Amino acid sequence: MSTFAINRRQLLQTGGIGGLAAALSAMSSGAAQAAPGRQTTGAPQITDLGPAVVQFSLMSSLLVGDTVYIGSRNLNPVRVIGYHLPTGTITSRTDLGSGYSIQALAADSTGRYLYAGVLRDGIDGKPNLYRWDLSTPNAPAVGVGETGDRDIRALAVAPDGKVYLAGGGLTTNAPSLWEFDPATNAMTSWGIPDPGATIAQAVAATASHVYFGTGSTLGGGNGSSPGRLFAFDRTTKTSTNILPAEVATGVSVTSLSVLNGQLGVGVKGPGKSVLINLANHAQYTIIAKTGVMFRQLGNDVFFVKEPGVWSYNMVTKKITQILTEDVGAMWGLDVYGSKALTVSSYDVIEIDPVAKTAVKHDLQQAGAPGGPQLCMGLAAGAGDVYVGGTGTIARHQLATEQVSYLRATGEAKDAVMVGGVLYTGQYNSRGIYAYDPATGQLPYQVAALPAGQNRPLDVCWDAVNGLVIAGAQNDTGGGGCFAAYKPSTTQVITKVNPIDALQMVRAVATKDGVAYLGGDNIYATGPRSTVVAWDPVANQELWRLDPGQPQGIAAMAIHGKFLYGMSRKAAGLFVIDLDTRQVVHRGDLSAVCTDFGALQVSRGMVYGVSDTTVFRIDPITFAASVVVADINGGWYSGPHITADEDGLLYTLRGPNLVRIDDQQAMQTMRR
Repeated sequence: MSTFAINRRQLLQTGGIGGLAAALSAMSSGAAQAAPGRQTTGAPQITDLGPAVVQFSLMSSLLVGDTVYIGSRNLNPVRVIGYHLPTGTITSRTDLGSGYSIQALAADSTGRYLYAGVLRDGIDGKPNLYRWDLSTPNAPAVGVGETGDRDIRALAVAPDGKVYLAGGGLTTNAPSLWEFDPATNAMTSWGIPDPGATIAQAVAATASHVYFGTGSTLGGGNGSSPGRLFAFDRTTKTSTNILPAEVATGVSVTSLSVLNGQLGVGVKGPGKSVLINLANHAQYTIIAKTGVMFRQLGNDVFFVKEPGVWSYNMVTKKITQILTEDVGAMWGLDVYGSKALTVSSYDVIEIDPVAKTAVKHDLQQAGAPGGPQLCMGLAAGAGDVYVGGTGTIARHQLATEQVSYLRATGEAKDAVMVGGVLYTGQYNSRGIYAYDPATGQLPYQVAALPAGQNRPLDVCWDAVNGLVIAGAQNDTGGGGCFAAYKPSTTQVITKVNPIDALQMVRAVATKDGVAYLGGDNIYATGPRSTVVAWDPVANQELWRLDPGQPQGIAAMAIHGKFLYGMSRKAAGLFVIDLDTRQVVHRGDLSAVCTDFGALQVSRGMVYGVSDTTVFRIDPITFAASVVVADINGGWYSGPHITADEDGLLYTLRGPNLVRIDDQQAMQTMRR
């Protein structure tokens, strides 16, 4: 199924999908008590619209025997489920006690123990490595250790049962290689082989060596290192960088797989992969395509290069695509008999590499246990509210309380409604998507962004020029881009690094046919909050202004002649008079803001939301006041707030979508 719809009342009454009724009923009941529908005169009216996005989303998979174990993403609690291939059913589940996603799974050589590593918000003293005894799947996984790094992004189990871990998570701290010894329960750091690295995404282990891949989340700037591959001797614990020169310019080593006598190496950036001889690291073969998650069947090495699965024949050197359909993000690759097996955001997929055919097994239909998910982009209009999830967009039809789930590859990081049509900025490297409910067609790409501009961050509508405008970030090389899509002609206009080579385009706003681009620089030096006025038709700069903020821009909005800017890390509010091109106000937002935020104009007022608070900004004094305290929305990549044609506001409280009618502000303005 590519879409499904369910009435929220029916969900609560009948048990709904995936056995969620009890959890959602309790959640909705608690939210209703916390958010009274009608308050005293002048107070904002808050209506709870139920969980914003409900699904089972995933971030990892691993085949052990006849069962595919799948790690969840952006669900609380995080969970691992077992999908039994012969019966096509979910036969096991365990919940973990920390983290928000599971990116790393690995099993020992006996197939008895499955290890799971989690991504987490901070180093919290809780385990980030868990072990599940698959011989007793009804017993929960047990936390067995915590690394000194925030995240675990890759795991490997050596033949002797020792576990090796890679991750990082804080760009200020280079990642270590970690070892967990199940015989002693000791977690040990093997040190930091590259002080300039900001992330470690890959690890593999043999009887003699541990292979540790490092790199950077953004290329260049701030002294960050390129991708490197360290071979650690397990006896001496000394390491050597063995990454071949042909791929040494890569940003990060993204995947390591022990094959039959070779190490499959994925590298982000150079457009190539490598097979390194395990007996002699100086001997290697270059595969002329980027790949991850290498697996071997005879002379064929399978790997993932989205949007497909590929095969490299080691005898003929031929590269063949064996899965040609775009199934979205893939989170695992294994060999099952004579088939290649991958897991997408929605399905377990068996691929016949000879016939190049695929059989999909829908995880939702199999009973994958979903739940309220952390959310992303948000847009409202024409009686609908759309909320972005991972691989899906939830359409809330307000009149009927019906929620439909639209498969949309990637993540809708931001969105805008134009004449009943939804336009989203779609991560990863998916550009701008459109969805028109009148056609019934699923969301699809209408505009691609330039190469490398993979993370759209903000989307708005330029009514004067009839343009959907987006700002984006380049995760690999740094910087960002401006993009504009004209629905009436399908024309796409783009400009890479319109601000400078370091500042991404974090925020966009528009007035009178001019686009305003807000910069954010994550590096230690250089401008970090530049506002650029941009002619979107001529695709050129008109003027620029540095408002002198200590942090980059999180969000912008325009009301009247004033451009409002909200800086990251609670650095404050600035207001620019667009007529005079002068900063006319700087203010403190630390009482209502933590880091990221969003701004929205509604009913003649600028509203903002942070991780904690919905607030308004007085149009005369520019003072901020609280609308809803402790909103604490369940956002994954920064909070959002939007408004419909009637000026009603929508955001999240916890995992639930809420509507806010701010009568107090209207009464104040009338007085």
